[in-house]
Amino acid sequence: MNRINPLYLGGFLIVLLLFFSFKLSHAKSQLAEAKESYKESLKLSTDLSELKKVYKKEPSLRAFKSASIVQTKTKSGVVLSAKSIDIKELNSLMAKLLNGAYNITALKIKKVSDTKASLHLEIKW
Repeated sequence: MNRINPLYLGGFLIVLLLFFSFKLSHAKSQLAEAKESYKESLKLSTDLSELKKVYKKEPSLRAFKSASIVQTKTKSGVVLSAKSIDIKELNSLMAKLLNGAYNITALKIKKVSDTKASLHLEIKW
């Protein structure tokens, strides 16, 4: 009984090899899942950062001060309103807003006179 049977030793090594190969294949599958999850979260984070850059820009225009446009911030957006705004300033404001990337949910423009108009605009994000 001083010697170990070589068949037992070979069987033990084969079982050990099978065990470690199973563990390695399981670790490889977990790594592949983690890589896929990382790629998805990276894509989502880049999309969110791009959207944040686009929608974070608030319309900062010179027409606010000269046209007495009232800017009201809400949780979900911005409301711009003016009781009397010059048509040229309104055209400038609309050109800047409509050429930008804003989610405009409500827009009401009423003609007050030949050179004046009233404005109500809601921008949501």
